[in-house]
Amino acid sequence: MATKKTAPSWSDVKAKLADFDRAGLIGLIQDLYAANKDNQAFLHARFALGGDVLKPYKTTIARWLWPDVFKNQDTSVAKAKKAISDYKKAIGPSEGLAELMVFYCEQAAGFSSDVGLQDEGYFNALVLMFEQALAIIATLPDGQRPALWRRLDEVRRISHDFGYGVGDDMDELLTEHGVDG
Repeated sequence: MATKKTAPSWSDVKAKLADFDRAGLIGLIQDLYAANKDNQAFLHARFALGGDVLKPYKTTIARWLWPDVFKNQDTSVAKAKKAISDYKKAIGPSEGLAELMVFYCEQAAGFSSDVGLQDEGYFNALVLMFEQALAIIATLPDGQRPALWRRLDEVRRISHDFGYGVGDDMDELLTEHGVDG
């Protein structure tokens, strides 16, 4: 009787890693680093290497939330959100995560305003990210909050022109989070 093969899991990988020595692990990480830019961005963020570790994540967010319409590029909320998720896996909650979330909101609102986008799903994702940004900002030290709140307030102001109640939803969220808008 044939045994059913299951897909490899983290447990399987972890068991294999136990056999590696230090040089073997470093070699493996070097190979992963060389394999693609996402791995490089992850390791740069994790170890705070280089100048602006947020730049590759912001580039991805900008590409998917504010595409070049003259090149027929499309939007993708999922791909923009994945950049934030990837950063969070690399570094965890931080001021950088709040910055990426606020940047997401700025890009989404700016593109919508620039091209007159009318997409309820895109707007729903914007409001959700706005709410998540407020929650993360609330965890930051007092001195770091005002600048991020001001940027979100500008997003809220722009969003009142979109319809679908986007600006009104943001007004309510600011009030719920005790931010003067």
